Amino acid sequence: MWLRDELLKSIWHAFTALDVDQRGKVSKSQLKVQEEFDVLEFNKMCWTLCYKKNICTKHLLISDQEAFKVWCIFNFLSEDKYPLVIITEEIEYFLRKLMEAMGSGWDEEKFADYKLQLNTKNNCLSAWELIELVGMGYFSKGMNCQTLSMGIMEVFQELILDVLKQGYMMKKGHKRKNWTERWFVLRPTSLSYYVCEDQVEKKGDIILDRTCCVESLPDKEGKKNLFIIKCIDKSFEISASDKKKKQEWLQAIQTCIQLLRLGLPSPHREARLRRREHRQRQQSEEDDLAERMKHLQAANENKQRQLEGMRKKMEEAAAKAAVEEHRRKQTQLDLQDRYRLDLEKEKMVRQQMEEQVAQKSSELEQYLQRVRELEDMYHRLEEALEDERQAKQDEEVVLKLQARLLEEEAAKRAELEQIHLQQQRALSQTEAEKQELVAEQLAKERALQAAMLQLERMERERHGALEQYEKVSKKLERAANKTKTWKDKVAKHEGLVRLIQPGPKGPQRITNWGPASFTDAELELRKKSWQESKNQGAQAQ
Repeated sequence: MWLRDELLKSIWHAFTALDVDQRGKVSKSQLKVQEEFDVLEFNKMCWTLCYKKNICTKHLLISDQEAFKVWCIFNFLSEDKYPLVIITEEIEYFLRKLMEAMGSGWDEEKFADYKLQLNTKNNCLSAWELIELVGMGYFSKGMNCQTLSMGIMEVFQELILDVLKQGYMMKKGHKRKNWTERWFVLRPTSLSYYVCEDQVEKKGDIILDRTCCVESLPDKEGKKNLFIIKCIDKSFEISASDKKKKQEWLQAIQTCIQLLRLGLPSPHREARLRRREHRQRQQSEEDDLAERMKHLQAANENKQRQLEGMRKKMEEAAAKAAVEEHRRKQTQLDLQDRYRLDLEKEKMVRQQMEEQVAQKSSELEQYLQRVRELEDMYHRLEEALEDERQAKQDEEVVLKLQARLLEEEAAKRAELEQIHLQQQRALSQTEAEKQELVAEQLAKERALQAAMLQLERMERERHGALEQYEKVSKKLERAANKTKTWKDKVAKHEGLVRLIQPGPKGPQRITNWGPASFTDAELELRKKSWQESKNQGAQAQ
């Protein structure tokens, strides 16, 4: 099917050139019949019939032979519609292949500028325009003619001659078993090998089908990078130049066998078919989008008509609303006059009420000020009472300390009196014990001296306690004076706060050292006890 379509394209070029009168008919005398058929020779024949009437290659960088190859590539990539043209996507595909074959980088910006020029030509080119584009060197500036010719040849072999891969490798013979270097050319259905790369003398073909397989072999007989192609009747052992080349050939041959098993055409025809299907899908989507846009536009027009009708209705409603608005405004003016009179009356009443509120607020502020003063006075009174309670606690502590010191002083005095009595009894003993008594007396005198020192220390402590008591008494007196002062102030404020006064105190005995720690009755009892103990000591002596 694909061969028929490509032959029809070549025939179309030939018949178009022969149709001088442009009537769509060609006389039989202008046609030749060939018994043997070769696709390439058939294309050359069609090219010979048409190219001289359409293009002159003298001013181009390519020869007639390269122009023929570009013409064949055009027939391969052009759309299946007449007159034949090649679209922008296929032009970019061909130019990318050509730049890659020449070893040059792809200039995206330059092609984008060229696409803008193609917009004036319906985004497509004829065969002769494509030949002129390549021959003028628009995308190959800086390249010589030989490089351009080699690039066209490589793309021609890849796309038209279905050459998937080619290069030198060593092949093992079937009869002599010797290794010979051959130029191999891989096509979708065969692997041909020649004496050299000019491909003039072919030595044989390895026919590939779905039963073939390719496998890697270990190194042997001094040969490296070996692999074998197994067919139904024969097997072929081949040695690549390096591991990379070996892997590339294995992958390429395996791809051909896989395509044959799947019943698919060559990779380039399959890629061309996919690109066309993709464009068809895009075109279908664009057509659907255009159809939807038409429907949307029709719906939009209907909506516009509906909106126009609604606008007219709204204008009528607006006219009615204007009349109603005029009536409403007139009624509103009447109501405003009535409300204005009521508002003035309310304003006068509100002014009177505001004056009353201001008066009440002034009275309330005075009352609050008086309450704040009383609260402040109450807080200060509480602080004075707290100071008085603290002074009483300090006084009780000092009294307890003084009582303890007096008790210790009485105990020491009793001890001293006991020691004195013992000394008196010791003197009344015999003269024989006098020495012992003297020694004992000395010890007791030392103890007495220590006790006297301790007594003096306690006396000093008592003096310190008395001084502290005097300080506490002064603090208590100040607190009492402060309490009395606040009592007078509170009495002036209508008796709102009642003072908490300390309880009554009895008369306190004052000694040379300050307030006494004992009452008169306790002191009399202690005097009697001391007198009795003293009398007993005198009697014992």
